[in-house]
Amino acid sequence: MASNFKIYSFKTSDSLHLKLTGDFDGSSAYELINTLANYAKGFYEIYINTNDLNSIHPFGRQVFQKRLTALKKQFNGITFVGRNKQEMGSD
Repeated sequence: MASNFKIYSFKTSDSLHLKLTGDFDGSSAYELINTLANYAKGFYEIYINTNDLNSIHPFGRQVFQKRLTALKKQFNGITFVGRNKQEMGSD
């Protein structure tokens, strides 16, 4: 994992908010996937804020994109916000 990558979270009654910071690489992708798998069940909406990502490594994006389709099927809604939302949330 990129040494500066972190995931900050807070919850409301029906939504989970994740804020990503630092550099997003392959290990960071797995950390985000595991965070979603372990903590996101039962929330109506999941918001992933990408505004504080410094860089998105192509391999990290590919790893995450491969799992994103399956993740979206498990949850009601995953919404990307921030300046990197298109790079993280779409092919």
